[in-house]
Amino acid sequence: MRILLIGYGKMGKTIEQLALSKGHEIIGRIDHNNAEDLLNYTSENADVAIEFTHPEAAYGNISYCLTHGIPVVSGSTGWLDKFEEAVELCKKNNGAFFYASNYSVGVNLFFHFNEYIASKMQAYPEYQVGIREIHHLQKVDKPSGTGITTAEGILSSYKNLGGWVADSPEEKNKLNIASEREPDVVGTHIVTYSSEVDQIELGHIAHSRAGFAEGAVMAASWLVSRKGVYGMKDMLNL
Repeated sequence: MRILLIGYGKMGKTIEQLALSKGHEIIGRIDHNNAEDLLNYTSENADVAIEFTHPEAAYGNISYCLTHGIPVVSGSTGWLDKFEEAVELCKKNNGAFFYASNYSVGVNLFFHFNEYIASKMQAYPEYQVGIREIHHLQKVDKPSGTGITTAEGILSSYKNLGGWVADSPEEKNKLNIASEREPDVVGTHIVTYSSEVDQIELGHIAHSRAGFAEGAVMAASWLVSRKGVYGMKDMLNL
């Protein structure tokens, strides 16, 4: 595949190394220093774009790809207030768009099990449910996109909770996501069900970014022959 990398930070560089090791070609590397170079790419010279950037840049990057016929795999978080606009743009242009807040296969199995456990635990109101997410100090958005996806999986069963809140454990009628930032933490997410007598936890701890990169390159390979909007559940058949 001819891959256009949009976002060339730690994640972009990890994806590059993995893609090259699998025999793919990196035709361009776009970051904030050369953002205007994105205008040089279309479906004529790029088979797929992999986009990991900041919240303020993500939608513009995705929009460009969809309107220029480039299938786009995005892992940017913090921009989802415009997600439905991206979906409509994809449909309008008969494009291909793959989005996930986390591309790790292990994390997506975690999402799957999280939804299953929540569907069972909601019948036991003596357990208070909460989420804790820990990331490195450079992580811009709080809570993390993975934390929000985890919350959405729980809320699909906990109809009595009026959405999620960030770092507000005193709001008992909402699902709290506690965010922590520490040096050299790739990504940790823990769901806790606490009662007066015991505690149940489901967690995922990432040891490196390699799992995220592997999933992103896998998604790019999977997407290039398709049209429509997809996510990890579609690719992993969960």
